[in-house]
Amino acid sequence: MGRAFEYRRAAKEKRWATMSRIFPKLAKAITVAAKSGGSDPDMNPTLRLAIQNAKKQNMPKDNITAAIKRAEGKDATDYTEINYEGKGPHGILVFVECATDNTTRTVANVKSYFSKTGGSMVPNGSLEYLFDRKVVVEFKKTDDMDLEEMELEMIDFGLERFESDDDTVYAYGDYKDFGTLTEAFEKMNIEVEKADLQRLPTSPVDYSDDQMPDIEKLLDKLDDDEDVQNVFTNMA
Repeated sequence: MGRAFEYRRAAKEKRWATMSRIFPKLAKAITVAAKSGGSDPDMNPTLRLAIQNAKKQNMPKDNITAAIKRAEGKDATDYTEINYEGKGPHGILVFVECATDNTTRTVANVKSYFSKTGGSMVPNGSLEYLFDRKVVVEFKKTDDMDLEEMELEMIDFGLERFESDDDTVYAYGDYKDFGTLTEAFEKMNIEVEKADLQRLPTSPVDYSDDQMPDIEKLLDKLDDDEDVQNVFTNMA
């Protein structure tokens, strides 16, 4: 794990600790998952994990239920999932995933965040090949876990590798194996801290401590936008 990654993760966790910011994003993720794959969590692994991630952030059960019902209603908001790409301060590459009911508003906002911080958007698809899309499952290692044995067992479910950071373990697999890999954890009774789809840089870059404040200014603006669901960079 690179220094910039740790800086970024700590900063993002601090920002997302504010309920008024994280709950709307979590609710939207649940609504989008329910609308695209059905409102039954048992039959929809994406929804099941969206609910689990929401619970980990202490999102009230009523909020979760309301988010699912919004997807079932006749007047349900029709969210469009759309991505934007850009180059930010110091040449950092940024991939932005959004879910919005107004693409005109969203693209104007995202464009302004880049321009105000000295960056610019690039045509969609320009950065696609510089990121690998992976499912990442985070869980805590216990004393009775044999990671080598688990790795062998889970290869058939799409596991590519484990990475450890103290007592936290990250399981990586191809994004197409999201359902089978997350279900494997459930079958093995392993409590998942978080599971989501991420875009990992193929050629990570180290940015200096002096560069990070400029970069964080852009990332802060993106994270604060309720239409923005995820932000990925080529940071090491």
